[in-house]
Amino acid sequence: MRALLVVNPAATTTSARTRDVLIHALASEMKLEVVTTEYRGHARDLGRQAAESDDIELVVALGGDGTVNEVVNGLLHHGPDLDRQPRLAVVPGGSTNVFARALGLPNDAVEATGALLDALREDRERTIGLGLAAGTPGTEDEAVPSRWFTFCAGLGFDAGVIGRVEQQRERGKRSTHALYLRQVARQFLDEPHRRHGTITLEQPGQDPVTDLVLSIICNTSPWTFLGNRPVYASPKASFDTGLDVLALNRMSTGAAARYATQLLTSSPERGPHGKHALSLHDLTDFTLHSKAPLPLQMDGDHLGLRTSVTFTGVRRALRVIV
Repeated sequence: MRALLVVNPAATTTSARTRDVLIHALASEMKLEVVTTEYRGHARDLGRQAAESDDIELVVALGGDGTVNEVVNGLLHHGPDLDRQPRLAVVPGGSTNVFARALGLPNDAVEATGALLDALREDRERTIGLGLAAGTPGTEDEAVPSRWFTFCAGLGFDAGVIGRVEQQRERGKRSTHALYLRQVARQFLDEPHRRHGTITLEQPGQDPVTDLVLSIICNTSPWTFLGNRPVYASPKASFDTGLDVLALNRMSTGAAARYATQLLTSSPERGPHGKHALSLHDLTDFTLHSKAPLPLQMDGDHLGLRTSVTFTGVRRALRVIV
């Protein structure tokens, strides 16, 4: 088997020595080409080149969720083609690694490499669905390029938190759970729309849902992790179904505290709930419009401000080694 290993040298939980050990282990089982990313978007370019090649059967992403997202967008540049495109494997090297853990992989890079090699020997793979976000036709964002996401997206509050975290990391701060929690508090205090939501959710054939303050789109569960604790925004979300949505139409201090507590105590059976919470399951197509530009994130990557985004749940989009 010929495989491409895409390595993010800035991955937060793998050292150069660990990466060398992993590369040696993988190269002992396959014809391996190793490329280290050098700029933002490089992993996407490498994924696209692999998809357009005639002989690469597998692409291994060694890095965090951002690296995986770029590789996936490269592999699916021309759209899903299960018969032709290479399979994906993931070796987690980031701070949270939601996608890898949602697939059931160990969160340790060495253990995950061992599990990957076992799966390849036993020819174990899974076909999963993905989310696709695009600019909405007829709006000022219609020219925004479409982008795939593997586990979540968000318009509004959570994307604002991620934007703040990225700013802190650019200033040299380490990506820790404490850093995220501090930025959640600051985003809440500075949030201009928490009392009067600006988001409207539209589905074909359904009445629109208006005045939403927060919108989280899940392609799987859990939504994220705090250390080893999984957090479930949409417990029913699955790689085998469409997209799920958790939205709130109120974020007063009391409501925010209540829903934050529900998130922290969530389980595979029960997520946030109440009269100000909207939970939708297995959606194929829907659009989020906002009266004011709001931050957008996908797979933990801040993508700037948007006023309208159309989401599609695409079943059977990618083959993954598990």
